[in-house]
This record gives sequence, C-alpha cells and structure tokens, in this order.
Amino acid sequence: MPEALRRWFVLHFVVDLLFAIPLMLAPEWSLGLIGWAPVDPVAVRLVAAALFAIGIESYLGRNAGPEAYSDMLNLKIIWSAGAVLALALGLLAGRQPAWALALLLSIFLAFNLVWIYWRLHLARQAD
Repeated sequence: MPEALRRWFVLHFVVDLLFAIPLMLAPEWSLGLIGWAPVDPVAVRLVAAALFAIGIESYLGRNAGPEAYSDMLNLKIIWSAGAVLALALGLLAGRQPAWALALLLSIFLAFNLVWIYWRLHLARQAD
C-alpha cells in the first residue's frame, strides 16, 4: 500500500478521535460551544461511536493488505457521503449554526474526495 495512503489513515484516526472523545464524554457541552441546540446526547454519542469505530479501524488497519484497504475505503466513502448528505440537509433546514454545519460538511466532503481518489487509484493499480 502507498505510504501516503497509510498516512491518510493515521490522520483520519486522529481527526476522528479529536471529535469523538468530547462528543462521547460531554455532548451538550461540546456542541454548545458552537451554539448547537437542542442536543440529543444519545444521538450525538451514536455519532461519536461511529467516529471511534471508523477512526480506530483506520489506525488498526493502516498496515493491512490491498483487500482490507479496499473494504475500508468503501466503508469510509459510504460513511462520509452519508455525513455530507446529512449535513447538507441540516444546512437546508436552518436550525443549527450554518457556519458549524458548513465546516463539518467541508471536513466530511474533503475526506470523501480523498477516499474516492484512493479507491480509484488502487483499482487502477490492480488492473
């Protein structure tokens, strides 16, 4: 696997944990910092759980083989695309701070594009 992709997986692990830890431990406080209200702590903690799972698997799987990377990239593409859709719908609803939603949307969109790039790159290498 390309070293650059391994580095992306480690970066993804770090970013996911930076968001997941405060969302899991203090959802109301964390989202309150950006003016997000009301907060359903159970729903927020479920998002944190997904971030933990995908981020930690990024770290654990960073030295895996091509098939595992392909599967992990598929998961990351699906998750980040779903998050982009959810955040875009949130922006349209206009109930939360637009700047916060736009920032989160940008982060998920950027990761989605990175994962799509690498998935296509690995598929071309396999041919």
